[in-house]
Amino acid sequence: MIKFKNLSNDQPYQIFHNYYLKASKKNQDSIEAISISSYDKSTNQVDSRYVNLKYIFNNEWVFFSNYNSSKAYQFASHNQISALLYWNKINLQIRLKAEIYITSKDISDNHFKERDIKKNAISISSNQSKRINSFTEIEDNYEKQLSMNNNLDRPNYWGGYSFVPYYFEFWEGGEYRLNKRNVFKFNEGAWEQYYLQP
Repeated sequence: MIKFKNLSNDQPYQIFHNYYLKASKKNQDSIEAISISSYDKSTNQVDSRYVNLKYIFNNEWVFFSNYNSSKAYQFASHNQISALLYWNKINLQIRLKAEIYITSKDISDNHFKERDIKKNAISISSNQSKRINSFTEIEDNYEKQLSMNNNLDRPNYWGGYSFVPYYFEFWEGGEYRLNKRNVFKFNEGAWEQYYLQP
């Protein structure tokens, strides 16, 4: 689930929330799963991966990760991202474009304190995206970390990322490919709204 707090009254945010409620009522699986695509200037390559969107504070979208991961270096290399959600229960995809940045320490600390200790243990013990010889190595590191301390502190290399979309596209699938594509683009301090051909 995604937690909302003081959600922006801007039209694309309210439309997003209405679709979210509609998908929730249909028991949408993995409703918080969002694909984040990033660009790495050093390799001239684009990567995508799913993360769990945890919060939307006003207009700020927040997920959490390891700051030493591959995606972290890509965000530092090029801070513009695209993001995608797909809710099959209502046949809707939502495309976003935004600039990404590290959240405040308070947001990261508070979220880490609320998480299950077992999730925190893997966040601390894993060198995310680094090569290993076998999966047993991960399991051993995890068990060792879990046994060391029941009050795990958030490490500096783990925390939140935030982005504020400047582009929304709500793609609503229709019969015979008569798809509705409703776009909102933030331009010179205001949202421009228009439609795209299917």
